[in-house]
Amino acid sequence: MKHNILRVLVALLSLSLLCLCAGCGQQKQPARDSREILEEMIVDYGSYGEEAETRVGELMEELSAADAEAALRWEKIMDLWRSCNSDLPIHYDVLPDGLPETDELAIAALGFQLEPDGTMRRELIERLKVVLNSAEKYPHALVICTGGGTASENKGVSEAGKMAEWLIENGLSPDRVIVEDQSLTTAQNAICTFDILEANYPQVKKLAIVSSDYHIATGTLLFEAESILRQDKGEDGRIQIVSNAAWKAPSGSLSSMFQAGALIELSGDVDTAFEIYYETYDIHELPPLH
Repeated sequence: MKHNILRVLVALLSLSLLCLCAGCGQQKQPARDSREILEEMIVDYGSYGEEAETRVGELMEELSAADAEAALRWEKIMDLWRSCNSDLPIHYDVLPDGLPETDELAIAALGFQLEPDGTMRRELIERLKVVLNSAEKYPHALVICTGGGTASENKGVSEAGKMAEWLIENGLSPDRVIVEDQSLTTAQNAICTFDILEANYPQVKKLAIVSSDYHIATGTLLFEAESILRQDKGEDGRIQIVSNAAWKAPSGSLSSMFQAGALIELSGDVDTAFEIYYETYDIHELPPLH
């Protein structure tokens, strides 16, 4: 009896070893969370640009397997990212002709950090001149001033509040001005602006961005990306970014890696986004390109 039991145990052990060996090299890595995949894809493209295209394609396939709906949205956003930095025309001083002449159009005026005492810097005032020119050209368009409290010595004021005051003092009707004063980054500008528009201004379907010229590509990318991420009524149901107007700044630039951080912020990973903004993110923690 003991010998029979021993033979059975040996047979079972041998079978287990055979199964284990047969599976060698075929075991799959556990599926990754879609946020991990997105982080790697966005950071790779932000760091390496076209050199990362092969890896971006692989990661998009992995994202599609993990979350097919998210992959469809992010494929659009990645295409948008490429085009914003290469093919986006910038219109100086005033919005171009051909935009809607109704309240279907809104103008998003992007803020700029205030002086410590809460006064506006020259760059923000120059942006507002472009906003005013554009609002006069399209008299039915709403104007959304966006930007929170960035005055280190005056916590009672916000970029958006000061912008609204200036526009009204310079002739814009208060009925046309919307104040979004909670955001502190361009990604938050987009999120908070869409929150307000969707809740209170359902007639708005087209949005034009006004900022400094070096900021237009980033602003367009983030506002359009946020619209894509919110898309739940089909392509015709979402707010679309249709144009821009810019002040020609004497200097200024925003890197692709900064844009990567902002897109990661839109995806919901604020901690990683701020690591990128403050340049404490270690790209070497991600797998190398191959």
